[in-house]
Amino acid sequence: MCRWLAYSGTPVLLDTVLYKPAHSLIDQSLHSRLGVETTNGDGFGVGWYTGEDATPAVLRDIGPAWNNRTLREIADHVRSPLFFAHIRASTGTAVQQSNCHPFRHGRWMWMHNGSIADFHLLRRDLCLLVDPALFTDIEGTTDSEVMFYLAVTLGLDQDPPGAVARMVAVVERSGHQHGVEFPMQMTVAVTDGESVWAFRYSSQGASRSLFYSSRVDTLRKLHPDATFLRDVSDETRLIVSEPLSDLPGAWQEVPEGSYGVVRPGADELCRFTPEPA
Repeated sequence: MCRWLAYSGTPVLLDTVLYKPAHSLIDQSLHSRLGVETTNGDGFGVGWYTGEDATPAVLRDIGPAWNNRTLREIADHVRSPLFFAHIRASTGTAVQQSNCHPFRHGRWMWMHNGSIADFHLLRRDLCLLVDPALFTDIEGTTDSEVMFYLAVTLGLDQDPPGAVARMVAVVERSGHQHGVEFPMQMTVAVTDGESVWAFRYSSQGASRSLFYSSRVDTLRKLHPDATFLRDVSDETRLIVSEPLSDLPGAWQEVPEGSYGVVRPGADELCRFTPEPA
């Protein structure tokens, strides 16, 4: 499986989140505590928005994140109000750049932890359901990328939660047709550069770990000596596969079968249910 994080809020250097926390994503690439694998070294990716361009920049590589000099270099120089980062542990598909997350289509970014069970049995059927105009944009061989383009096909531009719900229903239907009892395992983050949607769901009801950071104003009251909290807005949020620190009260678990929306104004936490397409 994999580990990932999504950041939205006051523009910060990528280094502030990727490297500096005690249990940063870079540390998790070697020492994951809650993942299926301890080591996540089958590639990495980061994608970020500058606030000036609606299309995100994406850097992906097949090597491990813990010793990549290019990632270290950009983390010290790139400042962004919204970015994704992902470290990969392959579930069977090739270790190649086109299989690294996040995936990008226009203004959208997508990353995933989990798998479609027996994807090799479902792959042809699912790919045939992708809009033909989008199919040639699929560059890799992962279930994650096919999920993304199915969601785009099913209305991601108009209704992100509904599109993901319809995508999951399509995958589960195909899986059941092929005799797969529990087809879907996912924590997914998707963004259009303004809002971030994060989903935690599995067909079995036993999803991979996912957490969101507590409100900054609450954390300031709990930890008045934490200087880094003074430099970020009240709307700053992190969504992570596993907590980046042991700061008491800093992290809340995303409930099973739910999704959250982080956007300027009020965040939301809602029930997630697959929706027949």
